[in-house]
Amino acid sequence: MSRRTALHTFGGIGALAATTAACGPGNDPADASSSTPSAAGQQGAGRRFGAEWDSHARTFMSWPALDSVWGEQLPAVREDIARVARAVAEYEPVVLMARPDQQAAAQQACGSQVEVIPLAVDDLWARDTVPVFVEESGHTLGVDFNFSGWGNKQVHTNDGQVGRVLLAKYGIARAKAPLVAEGGSFETDGEGTLLVTESSVVNKNRNPGKSRDQIEAELKSSLGIKKVLWLTGVRGKDITDAHVDSIVRFAAPGVVLVDQAFPGSPPDVWSQAADQARAALKGATDARGKRLDVIDLPQPDFDRITGRGDDFVSTYANFYVANDAVFMPRFGDARADDRAKGILQEHFPKRDIVMVKIDTIASGGGGIHCATHDQPGKPAK
Repeated sequence: MSRRTALHTFGGIGALAATTAACGPGNDPADASSSTPSAAGQQGAGRRFGAEWDSHARTFMSWPALDSVWGEQLPAVREDIARVARAVAEYEPVVLMARPDQQAAAQQACGSQVEVIPLAVDDLWARDTVPVFVEESGHTLGVDFNFSGWGNKQVHTNDGQVGRVLLAKYGIARAKAPLVAEGGSFETDGEGTLLVTESSVVNKNRNPGKSRDQIEAELKSSLGIKKVLWLTGVRGKDITDAHVDSIVRFAAPGVVLVDQAFPGSPPDVWSQAADQARAALKGATDARGKRLDVIDLPQPDFDRITGRGDDFVSTYANFYVANDAVFMPRFGDARADDRAKGILQEHFPKRDIVMVKIDTIASGGGGIHCATHDQPGKPAK
C-alpha cells in the first residue's frame, strides 16, 4: 500500500539486517523529552499537533540516492521527485535534502525555486524520516519517532539520523519519542484527534512488548493528542504495515476522506482495510465529541492508469495539503482523476487542486504525501 513491498524489492540493501541499537527509543541527555510516559505526559500537555492545512513555513523532501533500491528506475523516480518539488515550490518554500555528491544534480533537476541542501539521505520518503512537528509554548518542536527502516525491514543508516541532523541545522528543538513510528502513521484534524492504523504501530517489529494502551498514552503525551481513533490496517503485506495516509485523511475537523476501491475490482486486504476504516469511522466521534462525516474517495480503474507494477499505489488519499494548494496524483484515468479532483476541490474550496504525474513513485509503493513533510509556521518572505 505504500513504500514498496519489503522483501522482494529491497533485498539488495540488506533487508531485515538492521538492528535497533542505533535508532531505537531510549534515554538521551540532548533530547527535549524523557522516554518515560509520565514525564513525557507532563511535557506534552501543552503540545499541539497541527493539521496539514495550517500554514507551512516550508516543505521538506528527500532526493532518492540508491541504485540498489531503485535500479533502472532511479532516473525516473528522480524526475517524479523533481516534478513534485517544482510544483509545491510554486506555493511555498521547498527544502530538498540530497547527498553532497548528488546536490548539484538534484539542484539542476529541481530548478532554482527549490532549495537543495547537502544532507545525507538514503531514499525519498521524507514523510517518515523527518520528525513530526508540533507546537509547544509558541515554538516549533520536532518529535523524532526513531525511524528504523519500518521496523528494521531495511537498513537506512542515513535516514535514521535525518531527525537529529535536520533539526540541528534549523535550530529546532528535538523531542525523542518513547516509541518507534513514522510520520505516515499519523493523521490529525489539528484539534486533538489522531487516526492511526494499529498494524503500523502496535507491532513487535517497532514497539515490542508494548500494549496498545501504552502506545496510545505515549502518542498522546508526545503529540499533545486528546483522542486516538484506531484502525485495523494490514500487517506484513507492505513495508509500512499499512500507514494511515494511504487509507484515510482528514479534509477538515469532523470530515474524513476514505480510500475506496474501483467499483467491481475484486476484494483484497487493502480494500478490506479501507472498508474496516470506513465502518469504524462512521460510528466514531472526534476529540470534540462530534460524529465524523465519512466521504468516499474512489480509486481509478487499474486498466486505465498509465503506471504499472505489483506495488503500485493507486489511491488518491495520499494527497498533500500545502499553502493555497492540494497536490494529488494524476494516474491517467481521466474520468477518475477528474472525479477525485472534484471531491478535493469541494472540501478545499479556497485551494488550487494540482495534479502531478508520479507513476514511478507510485510504482514504488508511495505517493505525494509520502514524499513530502510539512513544517508548520509562516513562510519566510
